[in-house]
Amino acid sequence: MPARQHLLDASIVHYEWNNAIPPRLEIDPGDTVVFETRDASDEFYNPNSTHDDVMRRVFKGHPLTGPVRIRGAQPGDVLAVEIIDIAPRASFGWTNVRPGRGLLPESEFSKPFLQIWDVTDGRYARGLRTMRNIAVPLAPFPGVMGVALDDAGSHNTAPPRKNGGNMDIKQLTAGTTVYLPVWVEGALFSIGDAHGAQGDGEVCITAVEMNARITAKFELLPARNLSEPQLRMRGAPARGIDGPHYATTGHGPDLYQCARQAVRHMIEHLVRERGLTREEAYILCSVAVDLKVSEIVDAPNWIVSAFLPEMVFQGK
Repeated sequence: MPARQHLLDASIVHYEWNNAIPPRLEIDPGDTVVFETRDASDEFYNPNSTHDDVMRRVFKGHPLTGPVRIRGAQPGDVLAVEIIDIAPRASFGWTNVRPGRGLLPESEFSKPFLQIWDVTDGRYARGLRTMRNIAVPLAPFPGVMGVALDDAGSHNTAPPRKNGGNMDIKQLTAGTTVYLPVWVEGALFSIGDAHGAQGDGEVCITAVEMNARITAKFELLPARNLSEPQLRMRGAPARGIDGPHYATTGHGPDLYQCARQAVRHMIEHLVRERGLTREEAYILCSVAVDLKVSEIVDAPNWIVSAFLPEMVFQGK
């Protein structure tokens, strides 16, 4: 049978990993599916939403489009999912700071903050109302994608798991193939939580969150027996940006605290040198700054670096 293309809209979503959820679609290996997905807020926000709306939003799990059953998939197989294309499905995206969530503690960010982005040109996320001199290059990817777990019952979508889940790997852009171990018959694949742009670390816990249209092709690799997801990129890393960067560092014996310190230093730099508020600086760190483990062998201290591409201030 020749390969087919299918459409799965976002009229029905689910908010958990649960292998008892019936599939919305059944496909053959080699088929392509166009998924329409909802943003992480389940379309709670709109372009006129305010900072106060952040605390009104109730998170019940990432809204996921699926499941899709792949004929012939059995436990021990690997589902190869090639990301063909990702595009915004609305004119805007959003990023929020919610006190007590993210890398930095509530004592440092005690008030909610919401940033709305204009993504209409498909190339940049441009600040609306605030951060209007900033344009972050779009490099969209699905924050959550995975197959059903072999453990019965409901499982939270928030953490990454052996089935994939909330991996937030910004390199999962068009041209990348992710290899997911199959845990149940049919695999039962779902996807959602599209990010228009994200820095490695997603430090304030949200990226440029957006509704999306994601096109993916599915192949089945029998008896590969992976224990966790792997991926292959067709070209250069996502959003490989040339030109000037500014970097801060954090050192110490604890990588988590090193990351916190590097981000704190970057926030201080952005406030001092670029005139951003602390909340705007934290938002920019989440969507554009890449955290890197620069050194982890010279005991007793390790180094985490935070890199910011300065072209985001050019307003292109």
